[in-house]
Amino acid sequence: MTAQVVSSQNVFDSLSDIVGSENVLTDELSRSLYAQDVFTKSKPALAVVSPDNTEELCAVLKVAQQHELIIVPRGGGMSYTSGYVPAKDDSLMIDLGRMNRVLEINKQDMFVTVECGCTWKSLHEALKGTGLRTPYWGTLSGSKASIGGGLSQNSIFWGSGQYGTAVDSVIGLEVALADGSLVKTGSGAQKNASPFFRHYGPDLTGIFTCDTGALGFKATATFRLIPEFAAKGYLAFDFKTAEQTIAAMSEIAREGLAMECFGFDPFLQSQRLKRESLAKDVKALAGVMKSSGSILGALKDGAKVALAGRGYMKDVDYSVQIIVEDRIEAGVNARINDIRAIASKFEGREIENSIPKITRSNPFGPVNNMLGPEGERWVPSHGLFPHSKAKEAFAAIEAVFDEHRELINKYNIGTGHLFALVSTNCFVLEPVFFWPDAYTEIHEMSVEADHLAKLTKFDENLDARQAVHKIRTALGELYKNLGAVHLQVGKTYQYKQGLEPNSYKVIEAIKAAVDPQGRLNPQSLGLE
Repeated sequence: MTAQVVSSQNVFDSLSDIVGSENVLTDELSRSLYAQDVFTKSKPALAVVSPDNTEELCAVLKVAQQHELIIVPRGGGMSYTSGYVPAKDDSLMIDLGRMNRVLEINKQDMFVTVECGCTWKSLHEALKGTGLRTPYWGTLSGSKASIGGGLSQNSIFWGSGQYGTAVDSVIGLEVALADGSLVKTGSGAQKNASPFFRHYGPDLTGIFTCDTGALGFKATATFRLIPEFAAKGYLAFDFKTAEQTIAAMSEIAREGLAMECFGFDPFLQSQRLKRESLAKDVKALAGVMKSSGSILGALKDGAKVALAGRGYMKDVDYSVQIIVEDRIEAGVNARINDIRAIASKFEGREIENSIPKITRSNPFGPVNNMLGPEGERWVPSHGLFPHSKAKEAFAAIEAVFDEHRELINKYNIGTGHLFALVSTNCFVLEPVFFWPDAYTEIHEMSVEADHLAKLTKFDENLDARQAVHKIRTALGELYKNLGAVHLQVGKTYQYKQGLEPNSYKVIEAIKAAVDPQGRLNPQSLGLE
């Protein structure tokens, strides 16, 4: 038996003493599965350890420090920028999935505290019946995506149109540092206070968000609560050009009218049409009817969605889907009227509102869309822009696609666009790629088995995958040159290259303070 094997066994024994041997995974499948994301499969982990609570997490990190191990945090595994994919051999993956409890719902002080392995769906369900919600309340992959991952990578969707990103709603954290020490942020760091307020001195909460796991392990998070909005409305429009789509969405954002507003280009729309029919989606239809406020409303909504099916989308070019919320119906109607006026200004044609209605009534469905409608691999890219640059950025992205048209045609790569809004000041452009290629273990473990069985299982196509990587890299360079920013920076986007040198020196100084040995998720944020 070699010294390395003996040493590893000593580590595994020490970890097993803390979390139980069943929560220290050393089999080949686990070491591969937990170390890959939606796009990248590279180095397997040394092992995967799953602590059950903050105390166990800190104890695990102390063992890792004693053995000078590289450590990498992992949440729900739904990201695609190598944020938690190990950059170095023999990295210890720390899976926070067992730390999934909602610890406190404080209705008087209006905050909720959760363990960071909790999914957005679980938090949403825990708050049902309280009349309360977090301002931002999850991403579309929230049935799998964890809160810790959402705060490390940042994320958007539910509530983003009016309340911004995931990190805009968090008011305090408990963070385990690389050496196993625990740091509290926000008012919770005051010895005699509860975690009810974010800003008390320098914003330590902000330092540990959007770090893609480079600065610490998020153990618990506290979010502020707001009352749920009783009244909701739904709209959808067809625009003929991307320019009209972007202009209309930007004006809707600036007026603060929509809780969620997102759009599809013709290609991405055609991909939706290839998926199962909405008219036959009994679960979705049941969700729409259940979410209606009355029996009569349920029957009307259900009948409208069922009759519409997806046929109406066949003549649509660029669609924009909108959800509005307000305290009362009159407020919703006022928002709807203002949105209709904006859409008309840019020649938008109102169409059936089935997509926003079904999406809202089934907010955290299965993550089957992480593969294409025929089983193709899927990966997005994205840039966040001010409204003034959105049209220019869209044209520049299209120019990158044109520049690589030969590769796109050679490997049958489909490209499309998703548009979205974040509060009043941010436009999201998300180019997406579909291509025939073998899926990996993470797809097999995440996509529903009956859905996966219906899809084509393509042969591995490393050349096509490399072509997608090349185009995404070109987009990353473009984003940097246009001054775009990103949600999940990971190890993919050009964060270090695009940041002002003095600003990056501060990031390096923080890294040196919280992880002086550089053992925590090396290369994330460009940090060694």
